[in-house]
Amino acid sequence: MINTIYFNTHFTTSAHTLGQLPDDSIAEVAFAGRSNAGKSSAINTITRNKKLARTSKTPGRTQLINHFEVVAGNYLVDLPGYGYAKVSKSQIKHWQAALGGYLKNRESLKCLVVVMDIRHALSDYDWRLIEWATQGDAALHCLLTKSDKLSNNAAKVTLMKTAASLEEEGVECTLQTFSALKKHGIEEAHEMLDMYLPDATKKPSELPSQ
Repeated sequence: MINTIYFNTHFTTSAHTLGQLPDDSIAEVAFAGRSNAGKSSAINTITRNKKLARTSKTPGRTQLINHFEVVAGNYLVDLPGYGYAKVSKSQIKHWQAALGGYLKNRESLKCLVVVMDIRHALSDYDWRLIEWATQGDAALHCLLTKSDKLSNNAAKVTLMKTAASLEEEGVECTLQTFSALKKHGIEEAHEMLDMYLPDATKKPSELPSQ
């Protein structure tokens, strides 16, 4: 079911280090993925805001931990993407340290959404993200993007194969297909977010006063 509260999501802050993360966070759902997996496009489609997360044909455009507030204390988080981004080794090392620390230690992180191009699911980098995340308390959700690049049948087969691979490794994870181009999977994504952002489903009268 579509939850229009996500269409009010707005940018609040960018953090280069973990110490710069907002301290008023109640719950966060973070999006992470290999460069050019369609992470920023997915966030923009889910929030119906084409300008919210910066998109680019240049891999590795997201270089900071970006927080977008849905309602007070409830955030969507855009994490740095890399994999084949043309950046320095020192920058990649910094990203790895920041990502690892965030995924393992951020108490308000309720769910990590691993964004994967459906044509290249479960790369070595995806497994690394999943390994980091499973060391923390956050749930996992796999978003198989660019599903429009495959036939419906091929997309379903890939979804099932990905689920089987995760289950074989003992990873508990929910999965879905998604297409920013065709606007497919938005309702399912909203239902997933509703599970982890407690105030997103409340009426305005039920929310704490600002």
